[in-house]
Amino acid sequence: MAKFIYRMQNILDIKNKLETQEKTAFAIEMQKLRTEEERLERIRKEIIYYEDLIREQDGKAINILEWKRCNEALEYKKEEEKTQIQHVKMAEKNVDIARGRLNKVMVERKTQEVLKEKAFEEFVKELNEVEKKEVDELVSFTYNNA
Repeated sequence: MAKFIYRMQNILDIKNKLETQEKTAFAIEMQKLRTEEERLERIRKEIIYYEDLIREQDGKAINILEWKRCNEALEYKKEEEKTQIQHVKMAEKNVDIARGRLNKVMVERKTQEVLKEKAFEEFVKELNEVEKKEVDELVSFTYNNA
């Protein structure tokens, strides 16, 4: 039996490598997004901590220096939160871009795989036709010689 050789196998191999690279890039961007989200969550917890400290001091004898320090820290953390929200949005945008590139590469690879499957089906069809022709010739030869 003849061996099937896909003419564009090297292109399919390249598409597979590109897909692997894009999957890696996507995973890296997702990890960056998770890191930025964790940092934002930590900042929000610190904001809650300083707000609780300020509330606790409202009922007690006021320590002006401590109250001022907490207010300044709270304002700083709120500014830091705004900045971190921007970092999270940028990371989300990068993830979306990476996802788009990955989808594009996956579609290209799938296209090549479909082309390979069609080429294989055509190969099998041609092989069957050749086999059928040989059988017909053999039967004709046997019938004519008998």
